Amino acid sequence: MFKKVLVANRGEIAVRVLRACRELGLETIALWSEVDRNALHVRYADEAYCIGPAPAKESYLRIDRIIDVAIRAKADAIHPGYGFLAENEQFARACAEAGVTFIGPPEQVILAMGNKIEARGAVAKQGVPVVPGTYEPLRDDEILSAANQVGFPLFIKAAAGGGGKGIRRVQAPEELAGAIARARSEAESAFGDGTVYVEKIISPARHIEFQILADTRGNVVHLGERECSIQRRHQKLVEESPSVALDNDLREKMGKAAIKSAKAAHYVNAGTIEFLLDKDRNFYFLEMNTRLQVEHPVTELVTGVDIVKEQIRIASGRPLSYRQKDIHQRGWAMECRVTAEDPYNGFLPSTGKIISLYEPTGPGVRLESGVYEGFEVSLYYDPLIAKLCVWGADRANAIMRMKRALSEYKVLGIATSIPFHQKLLESTSFIGGHFDTAFLDERFTMEQGGSEDNEKVAAIVAALLTHDRRQHALSIPPPTGGTARGGWKRFGSWEGLGR
Repeated sequence: MFKKVLVANRGEIAVRVLRACRELGLETIALWSEVDRNALHVRYADEAYCIGPAPAKESYLRIDRIIDVAIRAKADAIHPGYGFLAENEQFARACAEAGVTFIGPPEQVILAMGNKIEARGAVAKQGVPVVPGTYEPLRDDEILSAANQVGFPLFIKAAAGGGGKGIRRVQAPEELAGAIARARSEAESAFGDGTVYVEKIISPARHIEFQILADTRGNVVHLGERECSIQRRHQKLVEESPSVALDNDLREKMGKAAIKSAKAAHYVNAGTIEFLLDKDRNFYFLEMNTRLQVEHPVTELVTGVDIVKEQIRIASGRPLSYRQKDIHQRGWAMECRVTAEDPYNGFLPSTGKIISLYEPTGPGVRLESGVYEGFEVSLYYDPLIAKLCVWGADRANAIMRMKRALSEYKVLGIATSIPFHQKLLESTSFIGGHFDTAFLDERFTMEQGGSEDNEKVAAIVAALLTHDRRQHALSIPPPTGGTARGGWKRFGSWEGLGR
């Protein structure tokens, strides 16, 4: 096992990784830009080093400065978190050349699976269904011919894409030229690579992903699925595990396809296989993320597997701690991404000092946060400030617990996405599990929510509460001493109290 780990990231994910390291008894190193001098991750680590000014390209994206700190601080390994350099093959190579272990997949795997065109081809060769589209880089004139074969509507997508960038929807041929130019420009700016490809739009569709763990000895397991269909402009806002759309048979088929996809890439460490599921329950490989995901806590909550600790163990050369038969999904978990954005004003970023903060806690609540009272939220980085996660015995309980936790969460000084999450959880479509990736963009507003009838909301919530009460009553153990009463009598007494 390593002795000292450098975390090449910031915010809540840096704190999450630092905590895992501390539980493993490892010394930790944090990095900070000038604007992050007083950040929570800096306070938490054993050591901390400044790597430059506030802009990420002058600090958190400076490979040379990060490697220099790792060498000076005598780090054994570097964990990249997600975002920034997490899927950068040059960073993985620089770590190897410096004699520092990169906690993630090898450089060649990042390069192959980070390019969505190559990933589609590699997975298709293994017999895994892939979203219809092109499998090689094309010139602008070649894209028009390919688009007519794929059929409209379609996406023009960046081969090196991620985070919803470099994607343009095309409804008809006359829109194609402009979409290609915009997608190429955005991809070049975001990823330094303007290569794009064509992909058929599957609509309606659900976004289902499978968490993968693979060690250096060829062992691969999946940790079940996450439902990630609640998206705004291709950005995920709410995730849950398991998914209401899958039964055990479909879950097994998709899990096997996910493992096939990982083995096709000779994958090592933690990764995610993303699928689209159409209305007829056909699934298609979409892409692979060669890093830890933002939404990994929901998988941890239902499986009991600490994914970050497994990443560190795998990187140190140890075999997986689990076999597939050891993995079981228990209960239901849900995550709300809390961002410094104003949902009543088009989700515009909100900056400033957090003057008052009350964070939710209690049974089944997990908060991954990178801020504190008095923290200054800037415009330089991603607006994600925290991830609010809950666990419940079933989806009904998870929803009710999330509603409770959101009602307790108070952030003063900046606008946050909390009101959006509260509105979403009142939606009949969300409560009933009837949504797809287009739900927020096409059928949800902050003014009306996703509900057509408030009475329906009340009826569904009442049904969930009744189910919750009934399950609770049936699980109450008989009192010690005296005559034990049956579950139904206890339930009747409980109901009679008006609870």
